[in-house]
Amino acid sequence: MTEGGLRRGSWRGARRAVGGVLLVAALTSTAACASEAGPGSPGAPAPAAGQQAPAEVAARSAQQKEAARARQKAELAQWRAARAAAAKKWGLKATPLEAPAPPAAKPKITTRKGFETAGKDLPPVFTTVPTKEKVVFLTIDDGSDKDPALIRMMSELGIPYSAFLSDYVISDDYGYFAKMQKSQPRGVTLNNHTLHHKYLPGLSYARQKQEICGMQDVIEKKYGKRPELFRPPYGNYNQDTLRAAKSCGVKAVPLWAAEAFPDRMEWREWDRDLHPGDIVLTHFRGEEEWKGSMPDMIRRVMNVITAKGYAVGRLEDYV
Repeated sequence: MTEGGLRRGSWRGARRAVGGVLLVAALTSTAACASEAGPGSPGAPAPAAGQQAPAEVAARSAQQKEAARARQKAELAQWRAARAAAAKKWGLKATPLEAPAPPAAKPKITTRKGFETAGKDLPPVFTTVPTKEKVVFLTIDDGSDKDPALIRMMSELGIPYSAFLSDYVISDDYGYFAKMQKSQPRGVTLNNHTLHHKYLPGLSYARQKQEICGMQDVIEKKYGKRPELFRPPYGNYNQDTLRAAKSCGVKAVPLWAAEAFPDRMEWREWDRDLHPGDIVLTHFRGEEEWKGSMPDMIRRVMNVITAKGYAVGRLEDYV
C-alpha cells in the first residue's frame, strides 16, 4: 500500500472513531436529560416493551384491590340474603347471628376444676372454651338418625357443627356422614365417640384403647383425617380413658355445658343460661325417639341461641 493510501485509510479509521465518540456522547446526554425529566415528562423515553411506569403499576394495583373488595362485599351481601331466606324457609324466628372471626391464636384449654384425674399431661376435659366473645359451639353425638333434611338445613343456614360419631350406629351408612362433611368443608368436622358407645370406666385400659383408637382408624379410613377431639360416651371417663385417647392422637376432650332437645333445653350450670364459649350437646335422633325431628331440634336450639344474643362458631377454630 502507498503512503497516500495509508493516510487515507488512517483518516477513515479516525473518522469512524470520532463518529463513535460523538454518538456515545449524544446518547449519554440524551439519557441524562431523560433522567432529569423523569418518567412521563416531555422528552422522556417510553418504558421498554413489557414494562410499566411505577405510577401506572401502583394505579393498577389499587384498582385490583378495590375490585376485590367490591366482589367480597357483594358476595357477603349475597350470603347474608341467602341465610335470611333459609332462616325463613326453615321456620326460625330470626336469622342466626354471624360468628366473630376466629382468634389469631387458639386459647389455652385446661381441664375444668372438678374434672381432673391423677394423670399428668393428659388431654384437657372441659365444658366451655375460654373466650369473651358471645359465641357457643354446637356438637352432635352418636349418628343413629340420618335425616337428609338436617344436612340441607345446616348447609343453607351456614351453621358450623362438630359430630362425635360411634361406629356401631354409623356403619350402616358411612356415606351419609361423607355427604355431611362435603356439605360444609370448613363447617363440619367428624370426631371420635368410640366404636361401641361403652361405659369406658368399666373397661380395662386395653379395652378402652381398642374402643378409642379403633374409632380413630375408622374415621381416618372413611373420611380422610384422624380426629384430634374425642368425647367419651355419657361424659364418663377415668385416667385410663385419657391415657388411651392420648396414645392415638387425641388432643382434647370437650364435654358440654348445655343439651338441646326438640322440646326443651337442659343446663349444667345453676343459672340455666348460656355463657361465652359454652359447648352445646345434642344427638342424632329422630321422631322414633324424640318429640320431633332433627330439624325441629335445630330450630329450637337456634331460636334459643339467637334470642340470647349468641352466634354459633366452629369449635375446631378455638381448640
